[in-house]
Parts: sequence; C-alpha cells; structure tokens
Amino acid sequence: SSSCRDAEEGETATMDCNLGTVTGSSARWYKQIPGGVPQFVLYFYHSWSSPTYGSGFSFPKFTSTHQSQSDYRLIINNVEEGDSAVYYCKTWDTLVDEWVSQ
Repeated sequence: SSSCRDAEEGETATMDCNLGTVTGSSARWYKQIPGGVPQFVLYFYHSWSSPTYGSGFSFPKFTSTHQSQSDYRLIINNVEEGDSAVYYCKTWDTLVDEWVSQ
C-alpha cells in the first residue's frame, strides 16, 4: 500500500511499488478514496511503451515508469484535490495464480 505525501496543487506526485520476487509481471494501480470502492487506474508491463488505462484515467495526468522488472512507479501530474486518495498496486503472482497486493 503506497501512501502519497501531501503534494501541493499543480505538483507531480509519485508512488513506488516493488513487486518483490514477482519478476516479469505487470503492475496494476488502483485509487481508493476512503469509504469508496477501488478504481482501476492503469496497468503497466515493463516491456510496454505506455500503460493501459482504466475508465476516466489517461495520459498525461497519469503515467507509469519502471526502474526494473519488479520496480514500478505511478506518476500523477498536476495534482488536484480530487487526486487525494490511497493508491496501491497489485501484480499477478503466477506461483499462487492470484492477484497479490503490495
């Protein structure tokens, strides 16, 4: 679970996710406002040139980069009040064949 520090409006916020031993997998980022249901933000695989987005989320507001096959970063540009939420990432763990939350 990644918690974002308080970013000023207009700033860029970043959150990092390490998939641990789950290499060669993709990262799915979700946004959850307290009391609300998680919203799918984007899905990114290290060999792709750009992420796949959920409904209502798009570039350049949201994007993702990777430092390695297991380190992913979510980037939120021009932060505004509506972006305040808990963001977390999940990956597919082929060993247990289920989504695991990081």
